[in-house]
Amino acid sequence: MSDKLSQNLYIGLVHGPIRSKDGKEITTSVTNLDIHDISRTARTFGFKRYFIITPIKNQQMMVKKILGFWEADSGLIYNPDRKEALAEAEVTDSIELAIAEITRLEGKKPCVVVTGANFDAYDGKEKELIAKIRLDETPMFLLFGTGWGLTASVTEQADFRLEPIFGIANDGYNHLSVRSAVAIYCDRLARSL
Repeated sequence: MSDKLSQNLYIGLVHGPIRSKDGKEITTSVTNLDIHDISRTARTFGFKRYFIITPIKNQQMMVKKILGFWEADSGLIYNPDRKEALAEAEVTDSIELAIAEITRLEGKKPCVVVTGANFDAYDGKEKELIAKIRLDETPMFLLFGTGWGLTASVTEQADFRLEPIFGIANDGYNHLSVRSAVAIYCDRLARSL
């Protein structure tokens, strides 16, 4: 993996705005598993930061409390590896604030990439995405949705819509947990770099 690219990769897990089962715009709850497992995946595959995106203040406080535990001595003594993984996690109010933070860190706006199994059209696979960010020399911000996926307002503003993960059975079933999807995409992207 190119050192330059590995330093410019970011993940965002969006809890709001998200689609509900009936297509309405909602905000989903942050789960403890998503905080821990996606942080570990991001760290394993060289992503610089993992943004947990929720506009709900109580959810933000909960995330900060969990992250704070692993920064404290008791968490560090219990599992030092967890502290290292969670050091890259950050909670924020919105996608726009996460983009602003990446822009501040990198000096340029990231290529915003969205994933999902429910899009009408896609811009390509991992190879095409890597070619785009290399050509544009931009950081990459890979967004994942919770609930029933990212809203149209999010996907329409994205720079790249990444093709979904298809299973081997090819029988139309396509409903991975977000943690599984993050791990698969991160592995594929890291190998493509």
